[in-house]
Amino acid sequence: MPTALRLFRYVAIAEACSWAGLLVGMYFKYIAATGDLGVKIFGPVHGALFVLYVAAVLAAARVARWGWGVIALGLACAVPPFTSLWFERRMLARRREPVAA
Repeated sequence: MPTALRLFRYVAIAEACSWAGLLVGMYFKYIAATGDLGVKIFGPVHGALFVLYVAAVLAAARVARWGWGVIALGLACAVPPFTSLWFERRMLARRREPVAA
């Protein structure tokens, strides 16, 4: 697997994990009202991983020669929680499918 695709995979997983941390932090800040430490920690982490995910999608698209629609879908999957995992799995499955002759 090319380096750009491996990086894309790792960043997609990390971005989803940071979403989980941020959502837990938001629960404790807004629902349980016990403090905002989780948001203070995971907010910047998730923001950085979000930007890194966008860069990883663009790098992977260049290597894998994705079309504009696939790129747009990959970028849109950065917004809803955990959809970066779905997109990463879909692109990995597409890469492993044999090409019909």
